[in-house]
Amino acid sequence: MPRFIIEREIPGAGALPPEELRGISQKSCDVLREMGPQVQWVRSHVTANKVYCEYIAPSEAEILEHAQRGGFPANAVNRVTATIDPTSAE
Repeated sequence: MPRFIIEREIPGAGALPPEELRGISQKSCDVLREMGPQVQWVRSHVTANKVYCEYIAPSEAEILEHAQRGGFPANAVNRVTATIDPTSAE
């Protein structure tokens, strides 16, 4: 199944309190439950003004549907073509 990285521009994201981040997470999970098991949220990284999310989904269309249904921005959706880490250098 394809893996995607979604860039979400959210001004002040890094300063959001834990309760607000929890609410965003709950909303995302609610939408995913409605959509069924074919779309999976792996993890998200919060930075000062953006959130980078990793998802597994059949296509970009499902990623965009999740964003629309949840009211989340999806400023860039990129399909992962390879994964590397320090062990890749060995």
